[in-house]
Order: sequence, then structure tokens, then C-alpha cells
Amino acid sequence: MTTLEKDIKQHADWIVKAFAADKLKLNYTIESFKTLDNFFEQHAENGAANPNGRLAANTGSILFSIGAYMGESFIQTLPGTVWLIDEKDTQAEINATLKLPNGELIQPMQRAIKRFQNGAEDSIYAYGAVILQSPGLVVANKKWWKFW
Repeated sequence: MTTLEKDIKQHADWIVKAFAADKLKLNYTIESFKTLDNFFEQHAENGAANPNGRLAANTGSILFSIGAYMGESFIQTLPGTVWLIDEKDTQAEINATLKLPNGELIQPMQRAIKRFQNGAEDSIYAYGAVILQSPGLVVANKKWWKFW
């Protein structure tokens, strides 16, 4: 596991805890991407952070954490999904790529940035829902009675 991969996992866990402090639940599902969209609606407008909102400070770090959470959600939802990271890339944090089991490549950090910049037209939930419909993907089937 690369250093950036460890950072991604730590940031994904951090954003879950940060949202929980605001009584918002993130549970590593694509359905929870609706919570991310709502967060952007409340804390950003027209590519700018609301002055008193959660994105007013440390915007880049928060966007990275949201992208990391999105990526880790895809990993848990689509078995066989892996990070592809070029440690030599000076912008590896925003260019981190996920390879889905069907070979498709996606960039969750870039999508988080687009959502911030462009608003609802780049919905995170719609992005996740469309990806789940991609040919050749099998969604993990968690049984309701399994808690681990």
C-alpha cells in the first residue's frame, strides 16, 4: 500500500467522523452520496465556499477527504475496485484513480472538486448511481444480519 493510499483511507475515515459531529451519517454506500450533495448545497455556491460554512477553511483538504470517502465507498460497494496511484505525479492527490472491476477508470477527487465548482449539475449521488449501472459490475450484496 502506498503512502497516498494510507492517506486516502485516513481522510475517508476523518470525513465520516467530521460529518458525524454534525449529526450527518456517512456509511460507505453510494446512497450516502446524497448526504455529500446536501453538504455542498449548504456550504458552497457558484464555486465558492459560504463564508460561515464548513468549506470556508481548509477547502482543499475537505474536498480531498470527500473524494477519498467516495473512492473508499466504491471499493466497499464494488469488490475488486482498486486505487491506481502514481506517486511520482506532483498532483497525485487529485489525480488518484480507481480501477473498477470492469476496467473503467474514475477519479473521485476530481469529481468532488467539480461538485464544488459547478454545483448540483455535477451531483455526486448521480455520478455514483450511473457508475453502479456500468456494464460488467457486480455490487456487493451485504446481508442485513451481518454487521462485520
